[in-house]
Amino acid sequence: MKKTLVLGASDNPLRYAYSAVHQLLSKGYEVIAIGKREGETFGVPIQRGMPGLSDVHTITLYINPGHQKAYYDYILGLRPKRIIFNPGTENAELAALARQRGIEVEMACTLVMLAVGNY
Repeated sequence: MKKTLVLGASDNPLRYAYSAVHQLLSKGYEVIAIGKREGETFGVPIQRGMPGLSDVHTITLYINPGHQKAYYDYILGLRPKRIIFNPGTENAELAALARQRGIEVEMACTLVMLAVGNY
C-alpha cells in the first residue's frame, strides 16, 4: 500500500485532513500525520515539524500555499512518488518544482479519490 503523509493533519473532526486520515486508514493505507499541533487522530500520532521519514509514496497537502513554502525542501527531500494538492492548497510553484524532480502532481481531492477508487 502507498504510505501517505497527511501534511496539515488535525484532530478536529470538522477538518478535511481529519477525514482523510480516517478514510486512508479504513482503506488500509499506512498514514503519517504532521500538523501544527501534536495530538492523535484514529490512533495516528500527529507530529510537529519535519520528522525524518522514508519510503513516503504520497504526500497529501492540507496547508495553504502561504504556509507551504517553509516545507518545500522537506517535501521534495522526501522524494515522494506523488503530491496531491487538495482544494485550497493548489500551488503552481511547488507543483513545478515537484514535476522537475519527476514527482507526479495531482490537483485533486484525496477524499473523492478514495471514494471513487482511483487513489
